[in-house]
Amino acid sequence: MKDIDITTQTITVQEPIRDAKKLSVGKRILLGMQHTFTMFGATVLVPLITGLDVSLSLFMAGVCTLLCHLITKKRVPVFLGSSFAFIAPLLAVVEMVTNQGGSDGLAYARGGMFVAGSIYLIVAGFVYFFGVEKIVSFFPPIVTGPIILVIGLKLAPTAIEMASENWLLAVVALATVVIVNVAGRGFMQVIPVLIGLLAGYAVAAVTGNIDYSPIAEAAWVGLPKFQLAKFDLQSIMMIAPIACATMVEHIGDIIAIGATVEDDFLKNPGLHRTMIADGGMTMLSSMFGGGAHTTYSENTGVLALTKVWDPMIMRIAAVFAIILGGVPKLAAIIRTIPSSIVGGISIVLFGMIAAVGARTFVENQVDFTKSKNLIIAALILVLGLGGAAIPVSFGSVGFTIEGMALAAIVGIVANKLIPEK
Repeated sequence: MKDIDITTQTITVQEPIRDAKKLSVGKRILLGMQHTFTMFGATVLVPLITGLDVSLSLFMAGVCTLLCHLITKKRVPVFLGSSFAFIAPLLAVVEMVTNQGGSDGLAYARGGMFVAGSIYLIVAGFVYFFGVEKIVSFFPPIVTGPIILVIGLKLAPTAIEMASENWLLAVVALATVVIVNVAGRGFMQVIPVLIGLLAGYAVAAVTGNIDYSPIAEAAWVGLPKFQLAKFDLQSIMMIAPIACATMVEHIGDIIAIGATVEDDFLKNPGLHRTMIADGGMTMLSSMFGGGAHTTYSENTGVLALTKVWDPMIMRIAAVFAIILGGVPKLAAIIRTIPSSIVGGISIVLFGMIAAVGARTFVENQVDFTKSKNLIIAALILVLGLGGAAIPVSFGSVGFTIEGMALAAIVGIVANKLIPEK
């Protein structure tokens, strides 16, 4: 911590922690658990919707995050979890296979996701040989700022929807996070999410809002059910094109994480490495029974809130995810946390991501008196937040570009086409 004297006031500023080795082992474990709790809900929700194995999804999330850190030189504080972008095409493939009399729809869908991950590797090769500078030139602050804003604000309805299930629990968790982050001292100030979860859970237990039956029904030890992917051209063509959108989303996420922790990961360890990690881990996970992976904005929100930026903490979280995948009883305990508590905390986390986007404008002195900048920002924000979607089809193969991917593509094109004057 350091004190900044402004006239007669003294403001205490929390300095970022870039080396977690300065903290005790116990504190590092708590910080890792905090990230595990943060990613748990979304990572579990995808397999619950699609029919993938929950324990295997957690296990693969942990393994793939650790491998991702190795590929990216242990520099990027990122957690890889289940991707929501592939849910719709995955369900479509399952339905198609079922209608054809088959029962291996999930296996063929995972084959499509495997090929989607391989596209990342091909593009990463182009980035490596032609240079990241050409890619970076497409992402000036007037483009990256609105994209980061969209990442945070696009998640806002999800936070409100979860919180609205029980506003009492949501407000308790939210208020606890804010109070601890603002008024907490020492180590308490860097684990506000964990403390907020515990406070909300305590109130939920007292008010009878917790269903303990999943804990009683879960086994103590359960090995993940590994299953090999299967490949079919039609299934591949229904799923693989989604990579065109998720790669743009990946670049936006890496820029957002870099802006959050004040580092340039596009240059070091390099965009080619982050793309290899993201795509390669999607290939690994989908080949053995898991789903596609993506960088988690929820954990980026924790980085912004706590200012603990050492990637080691993410690796500790990954180890916990692996343990949860092999110990169903522990995973069941976390599943009993009411979603309203997670929603209340997410209000802060997602808002912090959006605030990083606004900070990008300020730090880079983006001039909004220029019509070009106003138009680009307007296009990205409205298309990204308004639910715009463009269907793309090639014969019998079709997919949809929407959300942040669509907004980013339009913003990039507009920035190149609209003249400065």
